[in-house]
Amino acid sequence: MQCLKKLKNSLQFKLLIIIIILVLYSYIYDINYKSKFSNENVIYGYITNYYVYDDKVSIYLNSKEKILCNYKGKFNYKLGDYLRLEGNLNKPSNNRIFNLFNYKQYLRYEHINYIFNVEKIDKIKDNNKIIYKIKNIIIDKINKSENKEYLYTFILGNTKYINKNVLDSYRINGISHLFSISGMHVSLISIILLKLFNKFRYKNLMVIFCILFYMFLTNFSPSILRAGIFFLLLFINKKYKLKISNVNLMLILLIICIIIDPFIIHKIGFQYSYIVSISLIKYTELIKRQKSKANKLLVISLISFLASFPITINNFYQVNILSIVFNLFFVPLVSTLLFPFTIISFIFPLNHLKYFISIFELISLHLSKIKLFIIVFSKINIFFVISYYIIVFYVLHNIEKKKYKKILIFFLFLIIHKSLPYLNFNTEITYLDVGQGDSIFIKSPNNKSNVLIDTGGNIYKDIYIDIKDYLNSQGITKLNYLILSHGDYDHMGEAINLVNNFKVEKVIFNCGPYNDLEKELIKVLDKKHIKYYSCINELIIDKNKLYFLQTKEYDNENDNSNVIYTEINDYKFMFTGDASSETEKKIMSIYNLSNIDVLKVGHHGSKTSSSKEFINEINPKYSV
Repeated sequence: MQCLKKLKNSLQFKLLIIIIILVLYSYIYDINYKSKFSNENVIYGYITNYYVYDDKVSIYLNSKEKILCNYKGKFNYKLGDYLRLEGNLNKPSNNRIFNLFNYKQYLRYEHINYIFNVEKIDKIKDNNKIIYKIKNIIIDKINKSENKEYLYTFILGNTKYINKNVLDSYRINGISHLFSISGMHVSLISIILLKLFNKFRYKNLMVIFCILFYMFLTNFSPSILRAGIFFLLLFINKKYKLKISNVNLMLILLIICIIIDPFIIHKIGFQYSYIVSISLIKYTELIKRQKSKANKLLVISLISFLASFPITINNFYQVNILSIVFNLFFVPLVSTLLFPFTIISFIFPLNHLKYFISIFELISLHLSKIKLFIIVFSKINIFFVISYYIIVFYVLHNIEKKKYKKILIFFLFLIIHKSLPYLNFNTEITYLDVGQGDSIFIKSPNNKSNVLIDTGGNIYKDIYIDIKDYLNSQGITKLNYLILSHGDYDHMGEAINLVNNFKVEKVIFNCGPYNDLEKELIKVLDKKHIKYYSCINELIIDKNKLYFLQTKEYDNENDNSNVIYTEINDYKFMFTGDASSETEKKIMSIYNLSNIDVLKVGHHGSKTSSSKEFINEINPKYSV
């Protein structure tokens, strides 16, 4: 009771109550947040940021509210320019598939409710703000550098120009945090600035001004906002001898950040940055107790790994256990070599830096191919996340007291989480929205036999759907069968990518000769020693049978489509690929099919399929 009373009277308890109130406020704010746009065809605003890609420009405009504008054409504008844009207002799309990246939600948390597709741009006036003029000079200088990808990363907090495969390798290796501007970068910058301004009377104020300007340069990204404000709080705490503990300063920081931006707690960059920082501060004594630098690095890496674990699995659905070891090598490499030398190259050209960067990227790419220690975990709900953190901090607290056996509780919890998908005794059929294309996942009870019918393949290149990420989010680590209805791109365009990055045991093709796309896939299957078959009659999946009704060879790929019939738990399912009315007639003449529960409509609902006679014959209750 005395302990509880002491806790209630503490600053930490009061701060936690304020945080809970502000978190509730952020959710209420989200529900009630309304856009100021409706159906405008013309908008005005200042350019606050932009990204130039091969064939388009993404412009962030400060108008009635923040808005993202997409433009295809010549772009000769600068930050701070005031523009008049003509075009169409569109709402961002939600995630098409469960658990995958939700672009609409991502933009909303950036206070962007609409995307404006630009047809015409007129500049009303040039930028006249000194702060944007400085940033434009910096951007122009970065663009002329041969190391611009990493200058954008370390100076402007923008990783969009780093090669996607390299960026993915950083994430897989668990070192992507080194390329998000955070406390480490702010600390290094502040140390350099304090030495530069050492003889000035107001050196601390000069450093604070530089940090604030740096925050502006990075568009106040969540991680730099956290690091910058925390630096200011440390300075105030020391200057005025407030004697507030660093943990309490971190709680005050969270309050300030939520007041500045109620959506910040939803941003993954802030989540990673904040939870790792407060964990390292909380267990400073454990780190200090280590006698060697190597041990200190190992403990820091372990705490960071444990603290960020639920964020990682709920966003990427896999963790690399080796990341604990990789960070021992990469953290000093980035903090003492890559980061400082990249910054120096902004002022003085370093001709050999690009070779060092190439070697660095090559090492990361090779290490990311080590799959043995990558463990897949299914998505977890908020109650599981809270339970996880209670266990992690309990374990770390006991490690701090040298009670190492308590760590077994953590591993027991991981085993329970890992086992959850295998405790699902239902058969589930999921029709995945892959845009113009087909993809259907059949999950058997206890994950015994999992089947994917088609992979989709975006022929218009306007969206990218990663089936692998969806499967991982369900705790699925392998496909027993990949069935391809036929060789059209919108049915098997993602097959090579899937086979290269996911465990597939067997592949089933349709009847008829292989087309070029199928031949390309077969080369990969042969290389990976994956068995494949074509023109089969039936397939036994767990306790169910899949019947392949179309075994005649036609002179076109669509009519050769696999047409599959199955009964699961007394429900009748039919998957018709792109089979036309000609194939439907042949099937009706051979089989007696009626009262289908769920039909996957042929050829996406095209007029060449699903004839009136066929629909009347099979009489489906539901059609997809």
